[in-house]
Amino acid sequence: MHSEAARRLYHDYAAAEPILDYHTHLNPADIAADRRFHNLFEIWLEGDHYKWRAMRANGVSERFCTGDATAEEKFAAWARTVPFTVRNPLFHWCHLELRRYFGIDELLAERSALSIWDRANALLSEGDLTAQGILRKFNVRALFTTDDPCDDLRHHKRLAASQAGFRVYPTFRPDRALLVNDPAVFNTWVGRLEESSGIEISSMHGFLDALKQRHDFFHAAGARLSDHGLEYCPAHPCSDRRAAAIFQKVRSGKAATGPEHEQFASYLMLFFGKLDAEKGWTKQLHLGALRAVNTRRVREAGPDAGFDCTGDWMQAKALCAYLDYLERESALPKTIVYNLNPAENYAIATALGSFQDESVPGKLQFGSAWWFLDQKEGIEWQINALSHTGLLSRFVGMVTDSRSFMSFPRHEYFRRILCNLLGREMENGELPNDEAWLGGMVRNICFENARHYLGLELPLVANTSKKV
Repeated sequence: MHSEAARRLYHDYAAAEPILDYHTHLNPADIAADRRFHNLFEIWLEGDHYKWRAMRANGVSERFCTGDATAEEKFAAWARTVPFTVRNPLFHWCHLELRRYFGIDELLAERSALSIWDRANALLSEGDLTAQGILRKFNVRALFTTDDPCDDLRHHKRLAASQAGFRVYPTFRPDRALLVNDPAVFNTWVGRLEESSGIEISSMHGFLDALKQRHDFFHAAGARLSDHGLEYCPAHPCSDRRAAAIFQKVRSGKAATGPEHEQFASYLMLFFGKLDAEKGWTKQLHLGALRAVNTRRVREAGPDAGFDCTGDWMQAKALCAYLDYLERESALPKTIVYNLNPAENYAIATALGSFQDESVPGKLQFGSAWWFLDQKEGIEWQINALSHTGLLSRFVGMVTDSRSFMSFPRHEYFRRILCNLLGREMENGELPNDEAWLGGMVRNICFENARHYLGLELPLVANTSKKV
């Protein structure tokens, strides 16, 4: 933070705010079991494709990323890589996490690796840094996991009945329901859907009934969010009859063609949008990822291993067509759109502004900087595009989008960047020199906006000044 105003905004208004992390990929089983992590690899490197990408770029063998090297060997390989990550957000995240979790100020490198490994592991083995302890340490009042519609949500039910001091909610993510271009994956998943819903799926009608049953089931378990990971928002007209024909074709083992896949996905996305609107849910759209581009390495390491990139589709036209159809049907739910290509920031931000209404302040949200944009410059780009085309004061704030329990300092990272922008403009005379007013806006962006937007009944927590 580069101004005194920024430091006051952060320390007096942002730092002590609770965390409401409404999009994570944390494992609910780990939270329900209050998992204790045995070493830094388990809590920090296990499943972290951000770090794997950096290690590969540094010439590290795959054996130390997703292979059979020991936990300590993998950590040592990461430690050797860290000095080369300067100006990558991993450099900031890494050292912020070591400081906030373990009180370690030392730079991580090959020479310090063993000492840091031993000190951190000692705290993990005996201290309060279990899955639930971490949530309490970072004042996480509520978080949402990302869940397949076929999940029985038993871990969420166990957590809901506990006195853990925080809430964990499921999120309905039906991406596999769209995969009619891959009959093997689709039909296997439909079998799971049939079993979990208790509904026979011999037709498109049964398929929709089963999806609705699972949507109802999630709602009863506390879900208030859905989520879709899409290259771009499908918006091709498709009749009931056409969707049913495509469904039967794929159930017989034949892959849908490209146009058929588009039509079927469009049909289902409209169906899901109406379900969300009926229940007052918020729909999340993650747009723009080009996935699994290195097919050989994906075959070897599996999905979500760091072989994805930013796509370059033109998003606005299809997104507007999708939102417009739901609007015409009076079935447009609250919606958060996350964008992966910065070239599309203003197109998406202005598109969303065309669908705002009086029902909910900030009903259509330009979501926080996502994935490859989740770094200082990308966060500033997102804040600027939102500010210049909409209402930053209604923004629902940051998410970790992470599989790691070590990622909660990303909220601090975001809050510092937000306060730095506002503080600089206060001192430049571009914003009023009214610290209490702007500080109230900062507090709302950090926590309250998301709580109100999602309609969560969480106990209020007094704001206290806390220097970090």
